[in-house]
Amino acid sequence: MLIIDSKDCENIDKALKKYKKKFEKAKTLLQLRERQSYTKPSIKHRTKVLKAIYKQQIASGAIEA
Repeated sequence: MLIIDSKDCENIDKALKKYKKKFEKAKTLLQLRERQSYTKPSIKHRTKVLKAIYKQQIASGAIEA
């Protein structure tokens, strides 16, 4: 649960901006999207390895981003 400490004289826009930042930092939306469907651990590992290979290829210059 996110708690925003707002003062009485504070503008509602500033409080909303603080809430949005805290919401984004908490990664709540990412967790919800991840929980919508189950992904097997082997698939998670495979995608992690493929991302690492892709990053290495970009760093070495084999692929242009």
